[in-house]
Parts: sequence; C-alpha cells; structure tokens
Amino acid sequence: MITEDYKALDARYYMPANTRDMMLVRGRGSRVWDDKGNEYIDCVAGIAVCSTGHCHPAVVKAICDQAQELIHCSNLYYVPHQAELAERLVGITGFAKAFFSNSGAEANEGALKLARISTGKKKFIAFNHGFHGRTMGALSVTYKPAIREPFLPLEPACTFVDYGDLDGLMAAVDDQTAGVIVEPIQGEAGVLIPPDSFFEGIRECCDEHDALMIVDEVQTGMGRTGKWLGIEHTGVKPDIVTLAKGIASGFPMGALVARDGLEFKKGEHGSTFSGGPIACAAALATIDVIEAVLPDVPAKGEQFHKALAAYNPRSRGLMIGVTLGDRCAEVRDTCREHGVLINCAADGNLRLVPPLVITPEEIETATGVLRAAID
Repeated sequence: MITEDYKALDARYYMPANTRDMMLVRGRGSRVWDDKGNEYIDCVAGIAVCSTGHCHPAVVKAICDQAQELIHCSNLYYVPHQAELAERLVGITGFAKAFFSNSGAEANEGALKLARISTGKKKFIAFNHGFHGRTMGALSVTYKPAIREPFLPLEPACTFVDYGDLDGLMAAVDDQTAGVIVEPIQGEAGVLIPPDSFFEGIRECCDEHDALMIVDEVQTGMGRTGKWLGIEHTGVKPDIVTLAKGIASGFPMGALVARDGLEFKKGEHGSTFSGGPIACAAALATIDVIEAVLPDVPAKGEQFHKALAAYNPRSRGLMIGVTLGDRCAEVRDTCREHGVLINCAADGNLRLVPPLVITPEEIETATGVLRAAID
C-alpha cells in the first residue's frame, strides 16, 4: 500500500525521473485496482503494452511454466522458444528474419545499427514530434527538444522534417542517408495520422537514394491498429520494422524484423538478456491471444470513434486521440475519479490505447465517463 512511509522510501532511494501519485496493485483483463481497492477501466494499458489485458491466463501460464524450467541461459546457446517466436513474427509480418531486444528503444537502436552496417552510410532522417526512445542512439532520432537537448551532441547525425511533409523529406534525403525512420501513427505526439501517400513518398524517396525505410511499430504494432502492423494500412513495404510494447503482454521485450538480405552477421550485434526463454514464451502466448481477438479490433475502434465523434477523434483501431488543449490534465483527473484511466500525450492530446480484449460494455462505460468529463 502506498503510505507516506512508502512515498518517503521512494523519494529517498529512487531517482525522481517520474511523476506519479497512485499505486496499482492488481489487474485482470481491462480492469485494474489501486492500493485502496478502487477499480478502474484501464484505457492506458501500461502505455499500449498490455495488449492481451492484465494477467491473461494463457500468458501467465506460459511465463510460469517456463520459469520452472529455465529462466536464463544467454545467447551463447540455443534458447528455448526463440526460433519458434522468430518464425511466428516473420509469418505474421511478412519479413525474412527477426532479432530480439529488451525494449522498443533497443529495437530502434538495432535498426539504426543494421541500417548503417548494411548501407555503409551514416546519416538519418526522422520527423518532428516523433518518438523512438530515450537511449542515446534512439534519442538522436527522437524529436522532443526537452529530452534531446540536455544530451547533445548525439549520434547518429539526424535531420528532422515535418511529419507528412514530402517536399521537406525529398530535400533532406541524399546519397549519404542510411535510413528514414518513421512511425505509422505518432503516438507520443497524440495519435497523429498522416495520409497514406506520405508513406508511399517515403518509400520512393528511399529507393531513389538507396536508403532504408525503417518503420517504428513499437506502439502501433502487434494488432493495435486492427492489423498486425500499422504500416499494413498503407500498402507500403518498409525494409525494417521495430516492435515492442504489446509483443509480450507486459514482459519486457522488443524485436526488429527485416526484409530478405538485411541481417546482422556474427559479432555485429548482441545482448545478454534479449530473446530469453521467458520473454519468448510470453510473446508466443501473446501472439496466440491477439490472433483470436484481432478480427474484433476494428469494430471496437469504431465504437470508440462514434462515441467520441463530437470531439473530432483521430483513430485507427484501438489507438484514439482527442485534442483537449489545456484541459487535458483536468479531464484525465476527472475520469480517474470516476473509474477510468486515460493518458495525456503531447500538446494537450488525449491518448486512449486500451487492451485489445476490452469489451463493448467497457468501451460504452469508459466513453460515457470521458464524454461527461469533457462536457
């Protein structure tokens, strides 16, 4: 329970990088409970992580079963479930090979390394308001000045272009560009969705300059938008896709998948913990659950969209944004008081990224609370 003593302990020993004032202690499906016993419909889902809901029985069983056999062995040896998971990811994404990591930032770091080693080039293009992680390499292609500038200079060299601006992109890409990294939907920016023609233009620009198109699906992937990958809505095929968040239902994991001909050779990349037995077991169970619920995601997203139509929502599947401006924090807090957890992303944009298993009844309740809070 979060007592004053616990808060003091946290303040004394944990670096204050986060702002928080409540403790969640239990979760089942799309619902969580705090330390005081209050129940909430969770439309944050660990920031789009708990794709199968909280503590899905199949995922819990997979984790517990594997934990009783082998927790860690390192990539010096063949790892239980690792090859099977790579096969599943290749199968559902249509790429050629996979490599695992422990987070989305690490997956993006791997993608940047793969682009450099494959092309022999050094420079990257990313987009204003894009977010790709907080480790040094991933931070170099993350736009937000408040989190970038304290750590300058950053590598690799990166030029930022307005999201959706093809003319600006064409002016920025040249024959020294290793890759262009882009999100199908900018999640941290507040669920910003450009036209499909934008991604077609990126593909053409990369092809013209022999650069790689890297699509960051850390937030949009694993069924979040109603397809396995958000980029599938556009018909464009990138060279590399990165995944994390929803890939293992909350167990820390990330991945990158790449087209045929793009792969790390021996010694070019590695990680002690990546693709461990428990992570791979959790991810395999997660994929099974998502496969079953994925056909229902578009209809659930449409239910959210219709319920919030008065506020001009931006949505694709179960990724919904509403611009509230200065009122975002007030609306978030009011929703929490009435049993619904939502999230304020950048620039006063509300973000809803609930578990994919959320029920129509829970959507009706959550959107009713949200409408009342806005109004």
